[in-house]
Amino acid sequence: MNNKIIYLGLVLVLLLAGFTSDISDRYFEIAKNMEIYGKVYTEINTKYVDQTSPTKLMRTGVDAMLKSLDPYTIYYGESQIEYSKLLNSGQYSGIGSEVSKQGEDIILVNMKSDGPADKAGLRVGDVLLSIDNETIQGGNKDINQIQTLLLGEKDTEVNLKVSRGGQELEFSVVRGGNQAQQEDVPYFGMVNDSVGYILQLGFTGLASQKVADAFRALSEKAELKALILDLRGNLGGRLDQAVDICNHFIPSGQLIVEMRGRTRETQNKFFTKRPPLDKDIPLAVLVNGRSASAAEIVSGAIQDLDRGVVIGSRSFGKGLVQNFRPLSYNTQMKITVAKYYTPSGRCIQAIDYANRKADGSVGKIPDSLATEFQTKNGRKVYDGGGVDPDILVEKEELAPITLALKERNVIFDFATEFKTKNDSIPGPRDFDISDELYQEFVSYVRGKDFSFETNTEKKITRLKTQLNNDGYEKEMETILKDIQQKLQQQKELDLERHSGQIKTQLRKEIIERYYFKAGVIESSFVHDPDILKALNVVLDKDSYNKILGINK
Repeated sequence: MNNKIIYLGLVLVLLLAGFTSDISDRYFEIAKNMEIYGKVYTEINTKYVDQTSPTKLMRTGVDAMLKSLDPYTIYYGESQIEYSKLLNSGQYSGIGSEVSKQGEDIILVNMKSDGPADKAGLRVGDVLLSIDNETIQGGNKDINQIQTLLLGEKDTEVNLKVSRGGQELEFSVVRGGNQAQQEDVPYFGMVNDSVGYILQLGFTGLASQKVADAFRALSEKAELKALILDLRGNLGGRLDQAVDICNHFIPSGQLIVEMRGRTRETQNKFFTKRPPLDKDIPLAVLVNGRSASAAEIVSGAIQDLDRGVVIGSRSFGKGLVQNFRPLSYNTQMKITVAKYYTPSGRCIQAIDYANRKADGSVGKIPDSLATEFQTKNGRKVYDGGGVDPDILVEKEELAPITLALKERNVIFDFATEFKTKNDSIPGPRDFDISDELYQEFVSYVRGKDFSFETNTEKKITRLKTQLNNDGYEKEMETILKDIQQKLQQQKELDLERHSGQIKTQLRKEIIERYYFKAGVIESSFVHDPDILKALNVVLDKDSYNKILGINK
């Protein structure tokens, strides 16, 4: 018996020795490389022929090191932390409008209905000239600096000078509310008499409460028979809020997400803990390629637990969890510490940062390596590529002319002029772009110095370069000129050929001038393909149950 105990003791000592040896070797490697880095850093700063900036040089080294990991592991210097505290303190407010750069002009955009700027009489499209007598024209400040100047303590005044239609106007705006952040739930309402809609764009500390408040308000207003939760364009946020939002519709005791990291503190399972607000109401969750992180936790859990139907296009595929770690001298870093897994056990991370190509680039995890998992009702789902919707809705790609009209602010500028000439328009669901108004827009475009380059023209330019390199340019010159001439003739028809999608963009921009973002959202109920598909599904009980594998 004693011999057995001695033998087991020796085995345990040897195992611990091996484990300790591994740790010791790793810490020695870290210490060795830190010493080498320190020596190189010191030599450069003391011996390099040109004067160097120690802070800038260190930042370059840190950023290069983190770049080899993933784009979510980030170092924050002292000034960046202070700005972050400013935005998140809740003690500072904005004017209820964002700014955008158009050439050398700084334009007011995304104005909030009944926000400080709106109440003061400012309009979307106003060109900002000065803030508290400080000139901001001529490119002397970047967008972040200008946005910071608009921030201040709640109820304080900021004086703005703007240009509108050739006139200079002055406004005194009283800052109000914590408007430095994107609202978690900027809109909720009824799509029709029985289907509610909640747009969720963020996952801050109040996200779960905001969704709950919106759902209760919708339930009180009407005989709510179904709900659409729109997570399109939601880039994520706090994991705990994602779990709580799932709990609004999923009973207690259900696994929502699992976190798996290298250390004990980064390994955890998160369950629902309380009775839901409603565990039976038909639910549709909308996602797209810009739905990421916490938005994918919600949509993935809803899908895996067969609690609702996911509709739209494949989500972004960010299955990584970050924590903030304090560093010395009031700096910090955000570091990826774990991956998260949905209730079925799948990780939706789409990009493989661990295995880089020879050139240092990373690629998406190929579909051939995707692993099959099963939802609660036995439906097949797969890992490695974001959340695949239960119903894929094909989207029309914007034509080059439509993209150019948006990117060069032609549609924006036309809407601004339209607002100065028209005091009102019909409601968001009723307003449309008539043929007469569209022809007015066409004339407006043709009166501008507007041109755009198609993908075909880009390829012809590359072809001409290649022909020149191969010595064939002269022989092909006449043919290429003929192609370009015919292509130009076709481009002249693009305003009519793509009038449908151009009208859609123009309609959104004009509606926003009168009814702000809420009006644009409400107008989408009439034509948005994702919302229309969701309506069809949640109101058809047989179709809804069939998709979710419910045998009733």
